[in-house]
Formats: sequence, structure tokens, C-alpha cells
Amino acid sequence: MLPKLREHPNYFYKNPDVLVSNSIPDPLILGSGDEIFQSVLPEVERAESELVIVTCFWARSSSRDRLNSSLQKLSSRVVQEGKPRIKVFIGLSSVSLLQKLFHTSSTNGYTYRPSEWQSKLGLPSPTELNGLDLTVKSMFFLPFSVMHPKFIIVDRKTVFLPSCNVSWETWFEGCVRLAGPIVAKFVDFWSSFWLPHGGTFPSESQAEHMQSHLNEDRPAMIGRGVLSVFLPSPHHRNPCFRPFPWQRAMAPPATPLNVFLVTLLSSATTTIYIQTPNVTAPPVLSGLLDALQRGVDVHIVTSERLMILEQLVTAGTTTTQCLKGLIRRYKRFLVQANSRDEEAGLRSLGQLRIEYYTPRSGRGIAEPIQSHLKLTIVDNQWVVLGSGNLDRASFYTSQELGVAFLDTAFAKNVVDTVDAALQGRKKLYFASTI
Repeated sequence: MLPKLREHPNYFYKNPDVLVSNSIPDPLILGSGDEIFQSVLPEVERAESELVIVTCFWARSSSRDRLNSSLQKLSSRVVQEGKPRIKVFIGLSSVSLLQKLFHTSSTNGYTYRPSEWQSKLGLPSPTELNGLDLTVKSMFFLPFSVMHPKFIIVDRKTVFLPSCNVSWETWFEGCVRLAGPIVAKFVDFWSSFWLPHGGTFPSESQAEHMQSHLNEDRPAMIGRGVLSVFLPSPHHRNPCFRPFPWQRAMAPPATPLNVFLVTLLSSATTTIYIQTPNVTAPPVLSGLLDALQRGVDVHIVTSERLMILEQLVTAGTTTTQCLKGLIRRYKRFLVQANSRDEEAGLRSLGQLRIEYYTPRSGRGIAEPIQSHLKLTIVDNQWVVLGSGNLDRASFYTSQELGVAFLDTAFAKNVVDTVDAALQGRKKLYFASTI
């Protein structure tokens, strides 16, 4: 991979080995965004020195209310115990259409003044957060480059990797809690992008103290951890559109996440499972077709009508149209396979199964109405989780972040957990009969 020095951040291009790590993942948790925050926030409230919260969308919601309450509890505890203020950083990208239209293009982003926390973001007032040294910053680059990662780092010891935003949508989401050396990879990514010129996060003594604790735990963690690959994907302002039908799609930027996903699909030997909000990325569709021709079984679970306008603007197509094209080409392969002599050595096609997420009946407003989980499982051993959808926006313009895990036991846990959670929540769109 050639260095992309104009990308931001770009530190990993000079030495890609820094992306290979080790982690201790907890079992995957699933539910609505509100339920995910209910699971995560108790650990947020126990932070001792530093808290980093990065999200893409920030909107009035029960999730925001829960986060506000946790920040207030954390602040009150610090004040009551007479401890030094805890440094808290909140990074976000999208608050409203006007905010994005008039957002600064500086890589320093926009730092909200304390007087704006409550009026513009719905956060508690500064007087309610006396125990916290809070910084709130937004980053966005026109026309489409949102900062799409979502993660929470607690004391540089643990990190949560959810699929949900701080927002109002009741969607089917997932989250994994990670410990071990992988946490340092999140810290490096966060500090290089959100704090490119240093600043006060954290003080040198705090950083040394937290790092010493991490180093003490590292030998034990490596011995019982999971091989993990940290997969950033910097944003790109040029969407690389090809408006005419005779033009071939441009190759996506060769970011670590893009390259890893495309390579993973091309190296699959038995099965590919994908659960993603949308499927419009040309490299993914091509990779799935190639895998099917190699005899790999492909199973896709996606949403039927999620963010249609955004799909049309950023991709010029929709998931439904792309899936129809995938099925059409797959059926052509079936005809070709049936018309040839099996003795000619033609490898049998893999089976294709496509399902749409559908809400369960009887749960009312608490039931997730769309699937927003981003999950890829290959050969029941590689698991990729994070912020990246398998759509054009994630591959070409938005900043994304994922982690790949190589572990059959973790993969089995994820498969079993997802299968159980999706009972009664899928409807069949297409299934091959070979």
C-alpha cells in the first residue's frame, strides 16, 4: 500500500504493521441504540481520569439524555470525592443540515464554546459538569465527508465499538467491548485526527500513568487475546462519480479498511455473511459475485428502505437496485453453469441468500425498525465490526473505522448471538436452489 500523505490521518501508511494488534473482546451485544447505551454507560460513569466519546450523528434523543445523565453523575462523583477533574472529549460530525453546510473546512474542526454546549448540542450546562474538563469538537468536510466512526474509550483501558450514534432512530444495533493492546490503536487514531496539534488531552503525567497501567497488563492480555487488525479509513472529499452508464466505476481509495474488506472477500473459501444497512459499493458487489463463482456461499441481511435519499445522493442508486443486479448476474451464471458439461471441470456456484430485516410484531416502539449493524464474517473465522457500511459513501467519501478479529470461537459467538437475535426479524428476498 503506497503512502497517502495527503490523507488525514495517514500515520499508518508509512508502517502498516502498526495496525496489527491483539484484543480481548467481550461477547457481542445487540439491541436498539438506546439499549446499547444502557449497557455501555455504567462503565462511562466509573471513569477515573479520561473519557473519549466519538460519534457521527448527534441529535435530541433518549440516548443523548442517558449520556447527559451519565456525565452529570460522573461529574458529581468527582466533586464529592474531591478528585481532579476528569478530562472528557466528545467528537461529533453531524448535528444538522445547516451545521454541515457552514462547517469550517479546517482540519482543526470546530470546538464548541462552553456557552454553546447546552444551546447548540443539548448538553448539560457547564455548572452541571464542574467535575469534568470537557472539550467538544465537530469535524465535517463538504460535500459528503462525515466522520462516521463511533467509539468510546474509558481511561485508555477499555473501548466500546458500537454501530449506533447518539441519535433518535430505533434501529437494530451492535456493540463490542474491547480490552488489551487494541485500545492504544484507538487512542492513536483519535489523537492524530481529533487532536492533530496536541492540546491539553491528556496532561503528560496522566498519559504516562495510564500507559504504565496498560503496559503492566499487556503480557497477560496478549497471552489470552485475539489477533486483531485495526482498520481506519480516512475521508475523501472527491466522491469520484462516474455519471455516464458506459463509464466503469472508479476504484475506491486504498484505505486499510477498504483494502482489507476487498481482500477478505476475494480470499473467502467457504462462506461469507454480511449484515449491513445498505449494499451499494461496486467493489463489494463485484467481490460477492467473484466469490459465488468460486463456490463460496453468500448470505446477506440488509434493510429494505433505509436512507433512500442519502443512497441516491451519494451512490446514484439504491440497495434494492443493486441487489436486483446482483441476482440478475447470479442467474446468468446459473444458466451458464447448467449449459456446460460438469465433466469439463466447472466449479459449482456458491449459494446466494438475501434477506431483509423486518421488525418483530408485538414489541411496540421499543422494537428496532431497521438494521444498522455493520458485520462481515468470512469462513467462520474472520469477523469485521465497526462503522463502515458496505455502501458507496463508506467506501469513497466518509471516514470509517473497523476492527477485524481472527478467532473461530469469537466468530461462533457472534454467529450464534446474531442468529438468535434475528429470529422473527427477517423476510426472504432471494434464495438460490442449487
